[in-house]
Amino acid sequence: MPSQDTRARPPRRRHTAQFKRDLVERCLQPGASVSGIALESGINTNVLFRWRREHLRAAARMQSHGAAQAVLLPVQVAAPSAPTAKQEAVSSCSPTPTGVIEIDIGGARVRLRGSVDEANVRCVLHTLKALA
Repeated sequence: MPSQDTRARPPRRRHTAQFKRDLVERCLQPGASVSGIALESGINTNVLFRWRREHLRAAARMQSHGAAQAVLLPVQVAAPSAPTAKQEAVSSCSPTPTGVIEIDIGGARVRLRGSVDEANVRCVLHTLKALA
């Protein structure tokens, strides 16, 4: 029959989550010595390495899980600004066009109806010119 050890073991120490977080954060600093931090904190180096490993694994899981989720960003809605004098002049002297513009270039015909954005027309014409 095996003999039982009658010596009482000291109770396991319980550390708070905040204590563990603080030590792990110190370990993650550049140039930090895990052994030195464990020694000055009075805990076993292997325990601190385990806490650090668990933290890094949890952070990696959160990062990979968070990559698949949408990120909400803060938004501020500002009151619309008053139009500048140039914007007023353009809008007052050119009513919304309702006609059709047809452009034949390089064997292609571009037909624009309704309100036309100048920047988009330039982009289309530049592209057609490059293809011709």
